[in-house]
Amino acid sequence: MAQFGYTLMCEQSGPRELVRYAQAAEDVGFDFEVSSDHYSPWLVSQGHSPYAWTVLGAVAQATSRVELMTYVTCPTTRYHPAVVAQKAATLQLLSEGRFILGLGSGENLNEHVVGEGWPSVDVRQTKLEEAIEIIRALHTGDLVTYDGEYFRVDSARVWDVPDSPVEIGVAVSGEASIASFAPLGDHMIAVEPKSDLVEGWMQEHDGESRAIGQIPICWDPDRDAAIERAHEQFRWFAGGWGVNSELPTPASFTAASQFVRPEDVAEQIACGPDLDELAESVRPYLEAGFTDVALVQIGDESQDRFLAEAAEPLLERLRAL
Repeated sequence: MAQFGYTLMCEQSGPRELVRYAQAAEDVGFDFEVSSDHYSPWLVSQGHSPYAWTVLGAVAQATSRVELMTYVTCPTTRYHPAVVAQKAATLQLLSEGRFILGLGSGENLNEHVVGEGWPSVDVRQTKLEEAIEIIRALHTGDLVTYDGEYFRVDSARVWDVPDSPVEIGVAVSGEASIASFAPLGDHMIAVEPKSDLVEGWMQEHDGESRAIGQIPICWDPDRDAAIERAHEQFRWFAGGWGVNSELPTPASFTAASQFVRPEDVAEQIACGPDLDELAESVRPYLEAGFTDVALVQIGDESQDRFLAEAAEPLLERLRAL
């Protein structure tokens, strides 16, 4: 049976609120929780972007059952992979084995802030391959020296490592990225319900892997209010990941989405009080073979009521699919 997750959306909530939502999401029955890892929100109207790793450390102590995951961390620009290896190992120990390290090649929005520029797609992919190799090596607890095309590691060792290596999920988008990352990753991450991605990944793993997706929804007792909130805070989503990975600032996303109408957002994102409609929006992922799907409930101001009133019956409908 598929598992359903709750997204700790760092772009729309502050750190204390995120920890509280994480506790409530575990209590209502979500199977896992994923956290975005951003330096900036997509839009100024979202208004937040706390440090995901500090939040996850607190969440690891505030919860006891749910799996935790970064969705996703870029280990190539803002962070050196040796630092990511240390963070991931520590979080795995804090969570007592509940953490999956979700990795991707990143977005300009978050990575340009350290002043290293934004490389081309092929460079980003090669850097990610090297980063995963470094993280894997350091998670053995051995002394590591690495001399790659883009990264060097000089006599590094992660001193506190879990008994079992941290499982790694990798974001992919097509045949080329599956060919590169399926041999390196444990689980697949994708943001579109494409069955060919799942099939290609699973072939590499003999079916012994997970395909983890994510989808936004906007529950509200008032459908018009839900559409308005989704448009205000999530219209950036309409651009698609080919655009979203390249724009550098929230102001850029505001400009790029200025002509996106509320009705355009409502066509892409299930909005309103109809739990059956919200559940049905997840069906394409299940039909494509995804084993795990994380929900993004749009809007910080809606989280308490969503978790108290809608989440549990929505999970029942999702599991009935």
